[in-house]
Amino acid sequence: MVIPVQKVDPSGEKYEGAIVIEPKRGYYKDPIATLDFASLYPSIMMAHNLCYSTLVPSKREAEKYGDDVELTPHGDYFIKREKKKGILPIILEELISARKQAKKELKEATDPFVKAVLDGRQLALKISANSVYGFTGA
Repeated sequence: MVIPVQKVDPSGEKYEGAIVIEPKRGYYKDPIATLDFASLYPSIMMAHNLCYSTLVPSKREAEKYGDDVELTPHGDYFIKREKKKGILPIILEELISARKQAKKELKEATDPFVKAVLDGRQLALKISANSVYGFTGA
């Protein structure tokens, strides 16, 4: 498997991650909507098959695939998962599945030591899944 090399921007512009807004503490009379997505970035990567192994390098190349590619808002093309499943989405599915299993076992566990081990395992799997998105930002 050959992974394309990303060219470095000579302007020195740095990659910026997600925006996290600090909450304003206090009492609110009106209801406040909050959104919490389970494995948000890994889920997006899996749903849209975002991976180095499914990236189509140009629009001209993408035209060869016809309807088997998806265009991102950034202007990149990726092969749809029905045609070819990406390596990163496969890894993410395995990590998320393993985390769900660890959380299930954690609920059933009674021994405090086993609970601590399973909680550490599910947390490590969560961090690993989220890190896959993080390292692709470079």
